Parts: sequence; structure tokens; C-alpha cells
Amino acid sequence: MICCFFGHSDTPDKMKPILKCKIEELILSRNIDRFYVGNTGNFDIMTASILNELKEKYEIKFDIILAYMPSGLNSDDYSNALYPDVIESVPKRFAISWRNKWMVDNSDIVICYINKKPSKAAKYVELACKKGLKIINLVDFI
Repeated sequence: MICCFFGHSDTPDKMKPILKCKIEELILSRNIDRFYVGNTGNFDIMTASILNELKEKYEIKFDIILAYMPSGLNSDDYSNALYPDVIESVPKRFAISWRNKWMVDNSDIVICYINKKPSKAAKYVELACKKGLKIINLVDFI
């Protein structure tokens, strides 16, 4: 099973322990071993940091799903980056939306931090909900 993440770019750092706890719960109780995360904003940075830490403890794999190739790409920064093939043909202004939809279409569970609507993150969580994915909103745990 695969878990992806959506959250506000201004997610507060106080959410990090809650996020880590929920990821570990999924690894242990649901045998989740694959994760997809974006690379935009504090929520994504926080998530990637936690996953990088947890891969030392558990047999998990995580991919940073790129919407487009960053300029000045440093291979150390994106050693576990995934750039979906078809995204090359998507106009840059639609690339993040396409990437987010791709993550929903290729996942089973979503962990999110949604405390305001409307928002771009909320849009993809709603799409995941319509597709029947399990949603874990960290707001419910504070």
C-alpha cells in the first residue's frame, strides 16, 4: 500500500511529532512501506525529513514526486526523486496540479494537514476522499 501527503505550505513545526507518530502507526499497523511526498512548502519538507529518518529504522521507501525539474538540480538533494514520465508534456503552470492528482491516483491512504478551506491541498484531499482513499487529517489529533 502507498501513502501520500498533502498539507499547507505554512504548516507549523509543532505538527512534526504528530505527523511522525501517524506515519509510524501506518508502518506498524497497516504495513505501509511506500510513501509519496511533494517538494513544495513546509509540510512537504517536514514529511520528507521524517521519512528520511524513519527509513533508517524501518524497511520503507519514499519518493519525492517532482512537478518539474528544479533548476540547478543537486543530485544529493533529490536522490529519491521521482519524475513521472508523462509530466514532461504538461505545461509548467499545471504541473503541480497534475503531480498532485497523480499522487492521489497512485495512493491508497492520505495523511494531510488541512485546517482551512478552500485551499489547494484541500482540493486534492477532497479528490482522494471521492476516490475512496482513507484520509488521516492531523488537525483531528491536536
